[in-house]
Amino acid sequence: PVDAEREGLHLTGYIALPTFSRANSQQQHLLVNGRPVRDKLLYGAIRGAYQDFLARNRHPVVALFLDLPPENVDINVHPTKAEVRFRDPGLVRGLIVSACRHALAQAGHRASTTVAGAALGAFRPEAMAEGGNAPPFAGPGWRQSHASPRTYEQVATSYHASIPGLADPPATRPPEPGLGARPGDVESLEGAADYPLGAARAQLHRTYVVSQTQDGLVIVDQHAAHERIVYEAMKKELESSGVARQLLLLPEVVELEELAVERLLARQEELAELGLGIEGFGPGAIVVREVPALLGEADVQGLLRDLADELAELGEALALRERLETVCGTMACHGSVRAGRELNAGEMNALLRQMEATPHSGQCNHGRPTYVELKLQDIEKLFGRR
Repeated sequence: PVDAEREGLHLTGYIALPTFSRANSQQQHLLVNGRPVRDKLLYGAIRGAYQDFLARNRHPVVALFLDLPPENVDINVHPTKAEVRFRDPGLVRGLIVSACRHALAQAGHRASTTVAGAALGAFRPEAMAEGGNAPPFAGPGWRQSHASPRTYEQVATSYHASIPGLADPPATRPPEPGLGARPGDVESLEGAADYPLGAARAQLHRTYVVSQTQDGLVIVDQHAAHERIVYEAMKKELESSGVARQLLLLPEVVELEELAVERLLARQEELAELGLGIEGFGPGAIVVREVPALLGEADVQGLLRDLADELAELGEALALRERLETVCGTMACHGSVRAGRELNAGEMNALLRQMEATPHSGQCNHGRPTYVELKLQDIEKLFGRR
């Protein structure tokens, strides 16, 4: 729910939390003094409020009602009265952006339930059976084993016999729990209930952190999660005293197209606020002398190219502060933990604790989910325990 008031303007309604499902602009319902409108200013304000939470090709589902004195709005600027003109458009936009962001902040970070539901649905035996096809990893005994309940011994013996070259059937008893484990492989879960994202247990493919909670497990995309952490830290520094900088020992020269160089140099002061110190270095080149301290060892070449593309796309469409925050997002992407980097247990748990303390850590600033949570009861259903 949204409910805000400022200088005679009253905004009420409902907005959807960010999800990974697609929506379109037709699912946005805006009313001004009770009249449905399709106004570019209002749509732009909603897009600005959600810019940190949704991918650019997606739109939130909203229903907003704006009430204001009739003398502050002109409804006769469009033949079908679908558009309006406000006496103070900046005030209207500011109210919508701040009210929606406040509502999203109150909701806190959440796991991507839509992705989790799709993953669980794909693995359910009944879903695979209804499709008429066995899963790609199933042996010849799959169809029979799903036709009627059988014991572990029957399934193991049948599957073993179907593979040529194997000798005697395997032991007709499942292995005892804990066999093969070494001391220290499994840490105590005492106190894990104090952590919403649990305790890290493994890293998969040097990209995903798997943690165990009291009632399930969590899979974290380490790059997306750290990207949000760095982004929020940069925004916090920007709002307080400016982003801290670190001087490069050896300034780096980046060669770009002349138009890209002009765009970056035109925003030189704004980029300096973000901790990025650049200067012109002849036609088609820029020298980078300082980078934000939060980024650590960033890819300066890739960062400058992405920033040039970002500024070309944004143009003058966004206000200064919003433009800075969008550029912050691009810089955070280059300074975050990359997929493919191996993390130890301490680093994985530190990432989880930072996520719990970071606003909106359920999504990266490109709108992708940072983690998926699978409840234990759902996992048990997959294995027929419920």
